[in-house]
Amino acid sequence: MNSKKQESQNKNWKKNSIKNISQEQSVNEFKVEGRNAVIELLKSDREINKIFVAKGERQGSINEIIKLAKQRRVIVTEVDRNKLDTYSETKHHQGVIAFVSPVEYKDVDDILEIAKEKGEDPFILIADEIEDPHNLGALIRSAEIAGCHGVIIPKRRATGVTEVVAKVSVGATEYVPIARVNNLNETIQELKDKGVWIVGTDGSANTLYYEQDMTGPIAIIVGSEGRGMNKLTMKNCDFLVKIPMMGKITSLNASVSGGIVLFEALHQRLQHNS
Repeated sequence: MNSKKQESQNKNWKKNSIKNISQEQSVNEFKVEGRNAVIELLKSDREINKIFVAKGERQGSINEIIKLAKQRRVIVTEVDRNKLDTYSETKHHQGVIAFVSPVEYKDVDDILEIAKEKGEDPFILIADEIEDPHNLGALIRSAEIAGCHGVIIPKRRATGVTEVVAKVSVGATEYVPIARVNNLNETIQELKDKGVWIVGTDGSANTLYYEQDMTGPIAIIVGSEGRGMNKLTMKNCDFLVKIPMMGKITSLNASVSGGIVLFEALHQRLQHNS
């Protein structure tokens, strides 16, 4: 790769990953505070959700933190120092706090291997840009109860597995493998290449959810609160299904709609195997 192309990519990464925070964000993850502690964390294999640095901090070890974060493609967000003071538990954050997932994320291949070991067709939930940790926790709980082999979530524009997510899941995060991927649509294509059919949930679909065959290797996508599935994600689906609605309110909570479709899939799979 030539130096000009590398320089352009570096600038784009910096533009996209070092941001000014403009609103409250969920920070109910485990926190690692202080420059040396965050550097050692970045050198480890531990999954990091994000890093907050104080605005204007661009000297010494902060530069090393940003460099290491760039190498690992961890998002770095600039915040006011008083905001860091609010998040800090030690009160000695030295201008940097990292937020770490309370669970160990798995690879998508790990999920597929679990299905293979059980002699079952893959049954996967994909949460597309779910931002509310309560919704994600409820979806993970439903996925575990319905017998999903794993859950896939994107790294960007979505909540990771936080302490709130783990609590709302009532322990399901300890039992169902969760993969957190850089590019959801690339992951969807990889699943399709491996024989997994992609079923998206959308109110504009022509097929009712219980009319769709969900007995084979499938991944069910539940879109974000309000916006639904990303347009590109929807385009990459093999099938789209909807839930019939008779009331004046024309949308369901993401975790509710996800649960309905997941348990229809479970019902079909149990009947198919009986």
